[in-house]
Amino acid sequence: MAKRYFAKIGLNTKVDNITMLDSSLMTDVNGNEQEQMGINFLKKVSNWDLWKQYWTDGSQRKNPAAKGFTYDETRDAFIPPQPYPSWTLNESSCRWETSVAYPDDGNRHVWNEASGAWDQVEA
Repeated sequence: MAKRYFAKIGLNTKVDNITMLDSSLMTDVNGNEQEQMGINFLKKVSNWDLWKQYWTDGSQRKNPAAKGFTYDETRDAFIPPQPYPSWTLNESSCRWETSVAYPDDGNRHVWNEASGAWDQVEA
């Protein structure tokens, strides 16, 4: 059977852990998968109430979940930690972005928060 992925949502809506379930554990008698069945199973075996399914391709809930991400109920999205204070959240993708485009020069760069620019990494 196929694998389905779930995030355990802890304090401050942070993802505490991720787990995988066999899809048969969340399939009803008509053969339809139901997220709530997976959540009910995880509640029972973990004694934890808040779980959300995620998709590894980000096709639903904007992004795949990972430990340390936040689950935003209003956006129904998993949001990664903000990498730098100057970066802003793109409301469509729920990913953090800077106003300065990553250089397209074939070199590696790292963000310099102090200068607000991308610095080239020397080989």
